[in-house]
Amino acid sequence: MHTLPKLSYAYDALEPHIDARTMEIHHGKHHQTYVDKLNATLKLFPDLQTKTVEELLSNISEVPEDIRQDVINYGGGHANHSLFWRIMSPNGQGPEGELADAIVKTFGGLDGFKEKFTNVALNVFGSGWAWLIVAKDGSLKICQTPNQDSPLTNGDRPVLVLDLWEHSYYLLYQNRRGDYAKSWWNLINWQEVSKLWTNRG
Repeated sequence: MHTLPKLSYAYDALEPHIDARTMEIHHGKHHQTYVDKLNATLKLFPDLQTKTVEELLSNISEVPEDIRQDVINYGGGHANHSLFWRIMSPNGQGPEGELADAIVKTFGGLDGFKEKFTNVALNVFGSGWAWLIVAKDGSLKICQTPNQDSPLTNGDRPVLVLDLWEHSYYLLYQNRRGDYAKSWWNLINWQEVSKLWTNRG
């Protein structure tokens, strides 16, 4: 059965960029609910219970049609949040090595990448996510998804993600989504992003 992942940092460790109360509710309540509902959805499908959430989403056409949308919603909520926690750190630093080179080659540099990514994030209508993905052709691309949809269902490999649901920032930023997105850049765990990019993580 799927379980809520433990964080590698305390709820207050991401302050002042993300406050402890938001982290407590976001991780302990919202994410836990997605895990619980995913497990409930799979209760009558023991063959699916042995698969990771990434396997379920990457092979979504193999999931029975009557539960497919629930797996997209709850499985996506679980997978998306799990990645979101993983790629943040209280000690965020810039990308290095091959990943830094790839960002320069693709986006013209880190500043250009941040600008493009933030623009995509701020153009998410309603609730959703902004992503840096490795597309099926191996290229780095920025995209967005609505609700709890995951790039995994399209055969893409996500390496960086920003949660744009209001519950991820509203207590501290209210309607200032742009301030939240700007502040979030201070938290990126580029070592984890690099592992995901090279498919070693």
